[in-house]
Amino acid sequence: MHDVLDRTPSAFESAALRSMFAARKEVFIDLLKWDLPVLAGAFELDEFDDEHAEYLILLDGDGRHRASARLLRTDRPHILGDLYPHLCDGPVPAGPTTMEITRFCLDRNQRASERRSARNQLVSALVLHALRHGITDYTGVAEIGWLAQILKFGWRCAPLGGVFPDKSGMLAALQIRIDDETLAGLKAAGTYEPLTLTVAGHWGDPA
Repeated sequence: MHDVLDRTPSAFESAALRSMFAARKEVFIDLLKWDLPVLAGAFELDEFDDEHAEYLILLDGDGRHRASARLLRTDRPHILGDLYPHLCDGPVPAGPTTMEITRFCLDRNQRASERRSARNQLVSALVLHALRHGITDYTGVAEIGWLAQILKFGWRCAPLGGVFPDKSGMLAALQIRIDDETLAGLKAAGTYEPLTLTVAGHWGDPA
């Protein structure tokens, strides 16, 4: 894993961010028809793409986007805590070792087998990133069909409440526990896949 957290983005890293924001527009706006802001007609960004956001971006050998995810601190404004707290039966999990996974994005310009591989590598990267940086829990909001997949990845994942209708579908909140046994769980479920080129970075101007 090429980890560039806490450094000013280089030209290479900025290109990775641009490709991620462009892929997010293709998936979440063009394909899924989410009502989201668009920058320069080409990039999907929202109010959570600020200087505190972190990203895991998987690239191919030519530097093209394959998959990515945004990580938000839960001791600051984040999607579950600010927009969907009603999805939780109890308090929204939050704290310095809890991060929220958002904008889990698989590039559309891949065959089905390539998308599955990219998905597995991104899940593996999320676990490795958590273990490296002391993250004990991930939270998130997922459409019910996607949640059914997430629950089968082999990590300790459970819903935080019921399922509620939203303009983007039936949504539920989830929590993923990360510990020294998580990688073994991914391997047992057939989800773990060694990483290719991965960039981890903070927010950068995609223009």
